[in-house]
Amino acid sequence: MVAVQMQDDLRRVLDDEGKLLQGVKVPQLSEDTLGQIFDVMLMVRVMDDRMMRLQRQGRLGFYMKAIGEEASHFAVAPLRPTDWVFPSYREQGAWFWRGYTVTNFINQLFGNELDPVKGRQMPVHHTARDLNLVSISSPVGTQIPQAVGAAHAAKIMGKDDVAMTFFGEGTSSTGEFHVAMNFAGVYKAPVVFVCRNNGWAISVAANRQTAAKTFASKAVGYGMPGIRVDGNDVLAMIQVSTEAIDRARGGDGPTLIEALTYRVQGHSSSDDPSVYRDPHEPDAWEKRDPLNRFRTYLKHIGLWSEELEAGITERHNQAISDALAAADKLGPPPIESMFEEVYEEMPWHIAEQRDWLLRQARTKSPHAH
Repeated sequence: MVAVQMQDDLRRVLDDEGKLLQGVKVPQLSEDTLGQIFDVMLMVRVMDDRMMRLQRQGRLGFYMKAIGEEASHFAVAPLRPTDWVFPSYREQGAWFWRGYTVTNFINQLFGNELDPVKGRQMPVHHTARDLNLVSISSPVGTQIPQAVGAAHAAKIMGKDDVAMTFFGEGTSSTGEFHVAMNFAGVYKAPVVFVCRNNGWAISVAANRQTAAKTFASKAVGYGMPGIRVDGNDVLAMIQVSTEAIDRARGGDGPTLIEALTYRVQGHSSSDDPSVYRDPHEPDAWEKRDPLNRFRTYLKHIGLWSEELEAGITERHNQAISDALAAADKLGPPPIESMFEEVYEEMPWHIAEQRDWLLRQARTKSPHAH
């Protein structure tokens, strides 16, 4: 069983009930920004609920929920639009915060003709080049050295851009984690590593991933700070990531952030957590729900009401319904799109293969509308 551990080194701004802790420094955020954060957190909750129901109805092949981890997504909030994000596959809030649309999100899940990834990835594996959000990959950890490479390249080019990468605590067991951390530490790459310690790497508990006291403590071996933060406290996440981003942009190198959070439900729509964990385990985290805590904080400072939240929820549900209705009318990506973007300029042999395929007789897919 994964216990709720609250060591003294855990950075927090809000207590479990959403009240400010005594003597803490509160991030300087405008009322509009606070409202936008709540709006996006609620969007993630609504989207996850709707998409999982679609998956259970057989209308969607696969989905991954982020319930209980939404606050950790907002490590991206202090980034500039020119900074790069190398995500894992459970940061929906980071995408919506940076401007990824509901329409693109849903089209990607269905892999239709307007899917930004052109049907080349499984659901929940997005990409948005215009938002500097790099394509999600299923292989664990590939994004970590990529982020370090992009950060180091920016440094060589004389830019002050920062790269941020997200990964789960299980990924710290991979070679990609080691080589990326080592390179970043040696060359002081302007990168921020965000480890979402949600307690489980699918069915493997966090205490089976490391003998270290914490995942943040691994940073010392690579010559960088390791910060442990309450990953269910959105204000603490923004505070810690701001410091790490400023440090990277100022030329002082990388930071490893361990965001302590919890995966309330299964790893994905294909996973049954009751097989490997105590069914009562999530109860200990229920009172630390990130959305509830932030809602209480906003209510205390006069920025929340039942009517406000009901309006936001209705707006998000309508946007999702509209996007689903539009997606239902779309077919698959055109078959010739599989030959595009293999090379910057299509060589003769790829064009020859495309033209041959297009000359062949077509059979109607049994799944076509």
